[in-house]
Amino acid sequence: MAEIILNVDVRQGTGTGGARAVRRAGAVPGILYGGEQAPVAISVNEKDFKKSLYTGKLLGHLVTLKYGEETQPVIAKDIQFDPVSDRPVHFDLMRVDAKGEIKISVPVHFKNADEAPFSRQGGSLEVVRHEVEIAVRADKIPEELVVDLTASQIGDTIRMSDIKLPKGASATITDRDFVIATIKVSSAAQSEAADEAAAAAEAEG
Repeated sequence: MAEIILNVDVRQGTGTGGARAVRRAGAVPGILYGGEQAPVAISVNEKDFKKSLYTGKLLGHLVTLKYGEETQPVIAKDIQFDPVSDRPVHFDLMRVDAKGEIKISVPVHFKNADEAPFSRQGGSLEVVRHEVEIAVRADKIPEELVVDLTASQIGDTIRMSDIKLPKGASATITDRDFVIATIKVSSAAQSEAADEAAAAAEAEG
């Protein structure tokens, strides 16, 4: 089952006033939705919520919601923060079947750029997509999608087919092998090359 357990309370007061009252009581208001059941207004102790949040495995991951003796697998879909204090002020949880397929966006991370040939060639990585939506079992959601740049050179195009997905997972865009990133000559290298060309032309003249 999921690593994180959120102990929730069902809250009666909804709307702005109800949410403020929940926060004053040291909790974070939220909404549980999805499935065939109606949305439910809930709250979680703020300290416990922050502890789960700081693990990095709350948002976009399968977690267990617990209310009394009842448990339910859910996905944390959205968390809102106060722009000044950065405190969590609201969250959305979606009911899921742990073994059922869902669509979710997963971050793309690039590794070994410093060791890649393009780094020595004056190239730069231009990221087109920082995250990709995939269809995957709720209990098999990957932490990240990894692109290994070890052998990448200037002119290379990294596409979705270059990313290894968990078994049974697939990209939700199916009509094309879309671009994740490209590797081009950096603007600094272009400028340096132009300066060298100008200097050479001046010397010849």
